[in-house]
Amino acid sequence: MSKYYSIHEFSKIIGVSAQTLRNWDANGKLHPHHTTVSGYRYYSDEQLNQVINVKPKNRITIGYCRVSSHKQKDDLERQIDNVKTYLLAKGQPFEIISDIGSGINYKKKELQELIRRISQNQVEKVVVLYKDRLLRFGFELIEYIASLYNCEIEIIDNTEKSEQPELVEDLVQIITVFSC
Repeated sequence: MSKYYSIHEFSKIIGVSAQTLRNWDANGKLHPHHTTVSGYRYYSDEQLNQVINVKPKNRITIGYCRVSSHKQKDDLERQIDNVKTYLLAKGQPFEIISDIGSGINYKKKELQELIRRISQNQVEKVVVLYKDRLLRFGFELIEYIASLYNCEIEIIDNTEKSEQPELVEDLVQIITVFSC
């Protein structure tokens, strides 16, 4: 069974105003699935998928780099250099964003900004040096969210990288959270 969205729900999901949807209806670009007798417009899941899968021309590739603490600034710079070199070699326009924070912290400023931009269909691809640089736990969830917006996540080095100090720090944070 298909789900239907009001004009305001639909506009919020796809990142345009309700007035833009009304204009698209008037000029034939996108008609609502159905309109009620009282004039309310409703859009279907199928229309949502169609709109989301249309790739805007201004989508960008973002290189995301992260370390757990300020003590690892040198490692962060190496990550940034490696990701830049990789993307320059591919000849893609790109932007690099970086965070300093635990791999289990979902509230990192740049990570949240990345997710926001993905959900607004602004990101074509996210490139990370190692899988755990995006998130230590929950990578698959971010990958799924990205796939909903036709965004690919590319891992440059797919070998498992396990730095013991980072894992210890993450475990201490987990224990702290569950002991409160």
